[in-house]
Amino acid sequence: MSEEDIEEIIWQGKFVTAKRKGKWEYVSRSRGIKAAVILAVEDGHVILVEQYRVPLGRNCVELPAGLIGDETEGEDPLEAAGRELEEETGYRAAKLESLDEYYSSPGMVSESFTLVRASGLTKVGDGGGTDGENITVHRVALSELKQFLETKRAENIGVDVRLLLLLGSQLI
Repeated sequence: MSEEDIEEIIWQGKFVTAKRKGKWEYVSRSRGIKAAVILAVEDGHVILVEQYRVPLGRNCVELPAGLIGDETEGEDPLEAAGRELEEETGYRAAKLESLDEYYSSPGMVSESFTLVRASGLTKVGDGGGTDGENITVHRVALSELKQFLETKRAENIGVDVRLLLLLGSQLI
């Protein structure tokens, strides 16, 4: 086995592990934790969340998301997505459908996420997340999404890359 094949753990925390393999340095989730990202679009509107992100040092607008298996090993991705959607947004989905696995930044992070479509939404609470998350929920018309994001950028709010999914043809 060559030096290029050896994976070395540089540092490991409860949720993140920094690794080196040959010349590459990258980050992975600890303990096999994965993520679910929820695409909740209904009646021409999308449900988004805004919350403070320490790595950015500011708020960021995102699709609702959460960790799978961070508290319960072997947690089902759809169950985790349903739980996170309700915790973060106050919406419950009648149907959750996996749209497969994706990688957000494969040159730097090995983490994948399962994209989950949520439909049949019912407002059952205020959302806002769990203790200390302080999440703001936005229900945005798809026809107004580009302007909404421009306004947020002007307020120095970050925009998660996954929102490109919704802007698609508007950018071409």
